[in-house]
Order: sequence, then structure tokens, then C-alpha cells
Amino acid sequence: MVSPLYGGNIGSVCRAMANMGLSDLGIAAPRRNDMGEARMMACHATDILESRVEYPDLATAVADCGLVMGTTARLGLYRQHVKSARDWAPTALAASENSKVALVFGREDNGLSNQELSLCTQLIRIPTTNEFESINMSQAVLICCYELFVATEQYEPPVEKSEIATSEFRERMFELWKETLFAIGFMKDDKAEHMMLGLRRLLSRGSLSVDDVKIMMGVARQSLWAATRKDVEPED
Repeated sequence: MVSPLYGGNIGSVCRAMANMGLSDLGIAAPRRNDMGEARMMACHATDILESRVEYPDLATAVADCGLVMGTTARLGLYRQHVKSARDWAPTALAASENSKVALVFGREDNGLSNQELSLCTQLIRIPTTNEFESINMSQAVLICCYELFVATEQYEPPVEKSEIATSEFRERMFELWKETLFAIGFMKDDKAEHMMLGLRRLLSRGSLSVDDVKIMMGVARQSLWAATRKDVEPED
């Protein structure tokens, strides 16, 4: 971070870094920021805040870095090689195996100066609408850190524990619903086929797990019992 204006942004950056598994925070040309506000916004990432390293200027901060990736919202003759954080993420990860990589974020009001940008080997521009291109610093950090984290392929989404319901099991569900819809007066004989096709279409837009079908059959049984007051055999 280069000369951040607000302590709250410093704390929010710490939290964003912690979310995405990063911990090495450097602040170049620091100002007199409100560290109380920073601690509050850092939430459970105060360890990153307290271990931050401050440097007199950006050149000193990135002196030992092989790749220096600076963020910019402005375009110009010497900024035409900008890419999104997603595009640059694989390059950053590959370079990090052999040298330090720096992600540089400029001031909230003016961004990075041309001299500071000249220290950057790559430029990042976060895609936005043309109507409003300015992004809060901590939000920009979160976006860039997120793209790096996704590129590592460390995240494993949760897996459905219930198996996909078989066709036979789904048909038993539809038969039960057909009986229930007749019992509650939702459909008549002349519209039954049409209504059941609609129900099938509704419940077939995504794969149904065994647990999904059991829930739907449970709702149908309870509705049928309430409508007819007759016992319905429980499902195994």
C-alpha cells in the first residue's frame, strides 16, 4: 500500500489478505493513520496489521521483488499493456516460486504516480463500468487477492453427500404428488397430464439427490394426510 489515507482501509486490507491466505503487508511512505480504526476494521486479522513493515518509499519497498504488479485505473500511452488480475494471476504464482512478488496499490485519491508505476513490471486494471471506474483500495486488494487464491486451486467446494436419486425413486415421488394434488383439489382429470408435465419440468431443472426426493415426498405425504386424514405409509 502506498501512502494510504485512511486507517480503516489499512485494516480492511488486512482482513482481505487473511481471507485469501496472504500475510506480508508493506506500507510505503506511510501517513499518520488512525491505527485504532485500522484494528477495528482488521477484525481477526490484527496479526497482519501488527506485523506490517513500513518503508520510506515504494522503491525501497519493492527493492527485493522480482515481479512488481501495480494497479491503475487510468489508461495512457505507457499503460496499454494492462491486464486484469485474473489474467496476471498465473504469472504472479509462477514467479513467486523463485522470487518475491509485490502487488502495489496506490493512494485512495490519486493512485500511483508515473514514477511509482515505472517501478512496476506489470500493470493490473480491474474491469469496471465506464460510468464509475474508481474502486475502494481495500476492495481492489480483495479482488486481486481473490484471483490469486482461485488460481492456486486450493479451494475445494463442498460435495453433495446424498447420492443422485434414481429414475425409479423420482417416479415414486411424482406418483405421490399426483395423488396429493388430486386430493387437495389442485388439479382435475382433464388437466392432470398437463399439470404433471409442468411439475416434472419444475423439479427437473437440476439434479435431485435422494435427500431432495425424500423431502419432497415428505411434504406430499403430510399434505395428503391433512387433505384426507388417512394414513400414508412412511418411506424407508
